[in-house]
Amino acid sequence: MDTREFETQLRQGGYLDVETKKAAPNFLSKPHTHEFDVRALIVDGQLALTREGRTDTYRAGQIFEMEAGCLHTEQYGAEGTTYLVGRRHKAAN
Repeated sequence: MDTREFETQLRQGGYLDVETKKAAPNFLSKPHTHEFDVRALIVDGQLALTREGRTDTYRAGQIFEMEAGCLHTEQYGAEGTTYLVGRRHKAAN
């Protein structure tokens, strides 16, 4: 998918906090959560995302989504990873 098209889809879906990020080669995060929903497109490299006891690997051109509060770890590929990410923050009450 084209990054401009993906960014347009993000904004239409309420993912207003959008940026391109680069992760270091082989970086492995500690288990953590986010206070926002995530939708991301892998631009280059790969990401192994582990959540609910299952690991899924996403490569260039693939999209993943994750709801706020999901406990997970992230492991990036040997060449590093570039991804376009959108964050959708919950409205304050």
